[in-house]
Amino acid sequence: MAKPYWSKITGKILAQGDLLEKCLVPQFGADFGIDGDGAAETIPVSDANLIVITQSCDLENGKVELVAMCPTYALTIFEEHNPKFKVKGRWEEVRKGRVEGLHLLGNPADPEDNQGSLVVDFGQIFSLPPAYLEKKAEAAGERLRLDSPYLEHFSQAFARYFMRVGLPSQIPPFK
Repeated sequence: MAKPYWSKITGKILAQGDLLEKCLVPQFGADFGIDGDGAAETIPVSDANLIVITQSCDLENGKVELVAMCPTYALTIFEEHNPKFKVKGRWEEVRKGRVEGLHLLGNPADPEDNQGSLVVDFGQIFSLPPAYLEKKAEAAGERLRLDSPYLEHFSQAFARYFMRVGLPSQIPPFK
C-alpha cells in the first residue's frame, strides 16, 4: 500500500504545498494596458485550484507581500485543454519528470489510483496577497497539504524548471 501524499489540515496558516481551491486569479488580455490613457481598467477574474510554491519559512516569517502559486488540474480537465495528453504514455512521461513545466502530484483520495493524480503547471504562476489566501484557507475548513518527502520532490521540480539554462551551442557528442 502506498503512503498517502497529503495531510488534511484546517486553519489559516499557509505553507508550501498547500492546495487551495477556487481562488480568484486575474485574467489579463493581450491588450491590457495598451490604451495608456490612465483610465482604470476592469480586469476579469476566474477561479483556479492553486498550490502554494512560496517557501514555508518565508510565509511563517512574513517575508512576502505576495504568495506565489501554480494551478493544479485533474488529469481529465487538463486533457480537455491539451488533447496531446490523451495519448497513451504521455502521463508516464510527466510522471518521470520528462515534460518541461509539468509535475504530477499523487491522488489525494487514493494513493494507489494514478488516474486521480493532479498535474501542476509551473508555466503559470499567480501572485496573491497572503491575507486573501489565509481567509480562503480558513473558510475552506478541511483542506490538503502535501506531505514530506513529496513536498520536497515538488519543490525540487519547480526549482529545476526555473534553473534551466539554454546554451547557444553544445559540446559535440563523443564518437
